[in-house]
Order: sequence, then structure tokens, then C-alpha cells
Amino acid sequence: MRLMSSLRHLMAGACVVAAAVAAPAAHAGTYAQTKYPIVLVHGFLGFNSVLGINYFYGVPNQLRADGAKVYIAQVNPAQSNEYRGEQLVQQLKQWAARDGVTKFNLIAHSQGGPTSRYAAAVVPGMVASVGTVSATHFGSKTADFWNANIGSAWTNSVATGLATVLNVIYGGSGTSVAATDISKALGSLSTAGATAFNTKYPQGKPTTTCGQGPATANGIAYYSTGGAKVLTNVLDVSDAVFALTALPFGSTANDGLVSTCSSHWGVVLKDNYAWNHLDETNQVLGLRGLFTPDPVSFYSGLANRLKNQGL
Repeated sequence: MRLMSSLRHLMAGACVVAAAVAAPAAHAGTYAQTKYPIVLVHGFLGFNSVLGINYFYGVPNQLRADGAKVYIAQVNPAQSNEYRGEQLVQQLKQWAARDGVTKFNLIAHSQGGPTSRYAAAVVPGMVASVGTVSATHFGSKTADFWNANIGSAWTNSVATGLATVLNVIYGGSGTSVAATDISKALGSLSTAGATAFNTKYPQGKPTTTCGQGPATANGIAYYSTGGAKVLTNVLDVSDAVFALTALPFGSTANDGLVSTCSSHWGVVLKDNYAWNHLDETNQVLGLRGLFTPDPVSFYSGLANRLKNQGL
């Protein structure tokens, strides 16, 4: 009898421990469970997945594990904001028709920011929110420098050759990589190009220089975040590239390609994460600075914020 009683107590204790262990897992399954699906939108030279590696490295899987329904956009790797934006609009319509979705939460990196803003302006009824991460809302000084000093020296054959290489590397659908045009992309990424774009699509624009914009516009929530560090990990080969691309910024805070002020749009949640432009998408392969925030958890946090807002 004593043996049976001991076994019962042991089993009861095991059940309590099991319940305690299971509780965090249950929480994790709903942490990012937004009302509307999330769409991840890549930036310049971006992709959906190459050789099984996502542009937002590790992010989609974690969001799904945390309860979110996630779509991954595939738009042209090098084209104008409007061209990419129209491709995104068509994808939203296809997903909505196929899956019965009414609205989407767009979370975008780099040029994906203006791309998503275009979609929000064109089909506002299909977009619940636009969240951007180091987006080129006000252009990039790197693009300005390239256009002024290097772009003009390119021959059409070189530009065409690079576009062909991009198409092969990214292996996207015919729609996503058709008409790749480096010069149009750099035009949109320039300060002048961004200014012209913002005049057409001002929804969420900051009301002061380097300030914040409205929390909502046309019923759509707008918010932004950004990085402010160039060199973050000696093992990351991209750091050497950013050391060069950051030179045109001088002493202006930037992530190697985008200044902190250029990343501002809507409500600015934080603009000085210790990340460079690829750390923000958990690239290259998760390498980042020691003791810096985990980008994967960061995206789940953004989704949780949307969930708490009823989006």
C-alpha cells in the first residue's frame, strides 16, 4: 500500500511539472497570433528563399510557431518602388481570393518599406498595418553616391548582365524577376526618388524632420524601427561591405545603408538597435554582435504588438 501511495504521489508531482513545462509552450503558440495574417516584404536585391535560406532568416518559422499566419512576398529584386508595389498588390489579391483573407499586416525591410506603402495606398481596404524596419523612406546616401559617381559609368551591357545574374540567383517566378532594372531601383532609393515618391504617397509621413508620423492614416496603422550600427561581427563578411557603403553618411547614424532618420515613418518604436542592415533580417545566417537583441524574437514582438492592438 505504501508503495502504491508513493507511486500516486510521484505521478501527481510529475503531472504538475509537466503542466508547468507545457504552459510556456502554450503561450508561445499564441504570442504572435494576430487577427490578420502577416506578410514579410523583402528589400532591394532581396528574395523569398534561396537554397532553402529565407531572406528573413529563421523569422517565418518562429512567427508560425508563435501562432501567426505568415505569407512571404516575392517581388522584383531590383526595380522601382511602384513596380515592386504593384507586384505586392497582385500577390495580396491572389492570397485573399485563395484563402479568404480580408486584410494583411505588412512587415517590410529596406526598400520593402516604400513597396508596402504603395500597396497600402492603392488597396487600403486590404491592409491593416504597415510596419517597416530600416526602410528607405527618405532615400539612402549610398544610393545618392552611387548614382552620382558610379552609376553613370555603367554600360547597358554590364547592367543587363547583372540583372540576368540576379534572376538566376534568386530563381523567383517569372513575374517577380521580370524586367529587373538596377537603375530604376537606385533611382527609387535615392533621396530625390524618395522625395518624389513621398509626395505621391504621404500616408504616415513624419510631421517634422526626423520625427514621427501619425499612428494611423486611412484606417491603417503605421510604425517603424531601425538599426544604427555598421560593424557588428568580425566573422560576418557583410560587415566589410557595410564599412564601405556607410562612408557617404559621414557621422550620421546609420546601419550601413540607411540612416536612422530615413527609417522613420508613422510611430517610431525604436531607431537605434545595435544592428546593421543585414542583422535586421537575421542575416548573414544569424551572425550579429554579442549581447545584441535577437532579430527573430524582435519580429515576434512586433507581431505581439499587432495582436494587442486587435490587428
